[in-house]
Amino acid sequence: MLIAEGMTLELRSVPIGVLLVIFESRPDALPQVAALSIASGNGLMLKGGKEAWHTNRVLFNLVQRALEEFCPPTAIQLIASREEVADLLSMNQFIDLIIPRGSSQLVKDIQEAAALFLSWDMQREYVTFFIDKDCDSKKARRIVIDAKCDYPAACNAMETLLIHKSHLTGGLFHKMIDDLKQNNVKIHIGPRLSMLLPVSPVPLNDFAVEYGSLECNVEIVDSLQDAVQHIHTWGSGHTDCIVTEDEKASKEFRSSV
Repeated sequence: MLIAEGMTLELRSVPIGVLLVIFESRPDALPQVAALSIASGNGLMLKGGKEAWHTNRVLFNLVQRALEEFCPPTAIQLIASREEVADLLSMNQFIDLIIPRGSSQLVKDIQEAAALFLSWDMQREYVTFFIDKDCDSKKARRIVIDAKCDYPAACNAMETLLIHKSHLTGGLFHKMIDDLKQNNVKIHIGPRLSMLLPVSPVPLNDFAVEYGSLECNVEIVDSLQDAVQHIHTWGSGHTDCIVTEDEKASKEFRSSV
């Protein structure tokens, strides 16, 4: 859908990430949930009722065998004990969504146990912008300033700026830094960029920060793949952007993050 000149809006389905599905002693739920997870490209952790453990184990082994030709069988895991579930409910850095399936009491118990997990996860808004090697310099400079300075308290305001290393020698990097400084943006230098500068403040070691003000992180990356890996490591899945004139790079970025 074309919503403005040069701006197209697309509806696209993307995987959520890693799912933890907890269900009661209904073995038929395992293949149903596994099939939906595989079809949607999500990783999956399953915990069924102890009364159906042996049946669930057999079904789980069949699912893993079916996956061998298409993806790592370890993309789906079966959890054995309640103690393991209790540990998993606190691992919000590894699990993206918890789904309890069963009685109202089961749902209530999981909601209470995972309350901190869910409330913390909903608040993460670490927005990353990547300036690709094949970008329009003037356009990139306008986008960066707008993304950081127009409304810095907004949930989709830029918090981390990743710049392709080629711009260090092409002049765009220095112009962007000057633009940010002229707009009173406080800059936090990443470790890679810190090593490349003759004089640098102490580099930050945690990009998982939502400033909500005129501050942002700046880091250098070697490639689009490095930028994607950075986002997978530090991002929150809220909003991420690539600035490029290369349609192939644009598609790769959008399909990877």
